[in-house]
Amino acid sequence: MIIRRKSRQIRVGSVPIGGSAPIAVQSMTSTKTHDIQNTLKQIKSLKEAGCDIVRVAVPHKEDLEALEEILRNSPVPIIADIHFAPSYALLSMEKGVHGIRINPGNIGKEEIVREIVEEAKVKGVAIRIGVNSGSLEKDLLEKHGFPSAEALAQSALRWSERFERWGFTNYKVSIKGSDVIQNIKANLIFAQRTDVPLHIGITEAGAGARGVVKSAVGIGILLYMGIGDTIRVSLTENPVKEVEVAYQILGSLGLRNRGVDIISCPTCGRIEVDLQKVVKEVEDKLKGVNKPLKVAIMGCVVNAIGEAKEADVGLACGKGFGWIFKKGIPLRKVKEDKMTQELLKEIKSLT
Repeated sequence: MIIRRKSRQIRVGSVPIGGSAPIAVQSMTSTKTHDIQNTLKQIKSLKEAGCDIVRVAVPHKEDLEALEEILRNSPVPIIADIHFAPSYALLSMEKGVHGIRINPGNIGKEEIVREIVEEAKVKGVAIRIGVNSGSLEKDLLEKHGFPSAEALAQSALRWSERFERWGFTNYKVSIKGSDVIQNIKANLIFAQRTDVPLHIGITEAGAGARGVVKSAVGIGILLYMGIGDTIRVSLTENPVKEVEVAYQILGSLGLRNRGVDIISCPTCGRIEVDLQKVVKEVEDKLKGVNKPLKVAIMGCVVNAIGEAKEADVGLACGKGFGWIFKKGIPLRKVKEDKMTQELLKEIKSLT
């Protein structure tokens, strides 16, 4: 069992972060925020995929002006993403956002950051302190020579201490980089010195399998160590994919389950069916099923039921036939052309 780090709890709108709350899944819209209809459409798609909190970019005046309608119609709390324009952080809070993300290193002046903090305190808005290699303060770069794990952690600790000194505690910290090992080390250093909730992820992870693997390794190792109160998988993909992968990572560690987990064996010379086709058919039919279920699709009958006995329901394929089973107990033998249909029927009975 994974023992989670004891962090204090904050709130982003209605969503609790840290403490004993479930690890929250976040993503960010890829639309232009001022394109209100498409932005809301994407937010709703993210919600349907299981996203708890959505971040929107606010780089321009027209994006700022779009926030009221977006907030009025969004099914999840909205975080405004602010860079280089501290006035937009203040104006976003006036619009009613539930949280803001700032990189203090991009803002520079401590007194301006404090002004944002004081307004957040009045408005009851959460803040995410973002620290990454591109926004590291000059003095830390000069001291460490490059954006090392120690430098990133020191920056996060520095700003956390300031927020605490200013009497503001409704904040979380995000220390991100594209280097997996450096990212893990920086978060570990910070986590050992404070109880501030941590938002974790591997930034600029990339697209396809490469991005998924980097994210799974970096986020997975931190989660296994008990570190991480909210996550975002950063992929060069449709953001809905980010949410799907996030749940796969959480589910693989037993931290938060959503939807069907399909267990299928690797291909080998014993297989007598088109296993990839069967798995793909079942996956396609189960899209949108949110109830946590473990489904096994095994390519042959050699030890198949025994190996997958923990599955809620499963199929062990043979030559021209298959066995439907539940919790390791065989139910019935079915013809090959009926295997997928019969398996889906059993799954449906559980949902």
